[in-house]
Amino acid sequence: MERREILLKFGNRVRELRKGKNLSQEELSYKADLHRTYIGMIERAEKNITLANIEKIANALGTSIDNLLKFDNGK
Repeated sequence: MERREILLKFGNRVRELRKGKNLSQEELSYKADLHRTYIGMIERAEKNITLANIEKIANALGTSIDNLLKFDNGK
């Protein structure tokens, strides 16, 4: 999987789970202790996120890192 492709898939997964919880980017950023614009950049595949921040987002979404990294290969 190319770098851009995995960033897109991860960003889409974050957006999907965030919207499933009816959270805005701002609400997610507050829960994850990350900047709102950083969440937007992740969802738009503009940032290569660290493992520490993946954990923060997973916790804020009430899910596991494993679940956060489950990508649909068809997307």
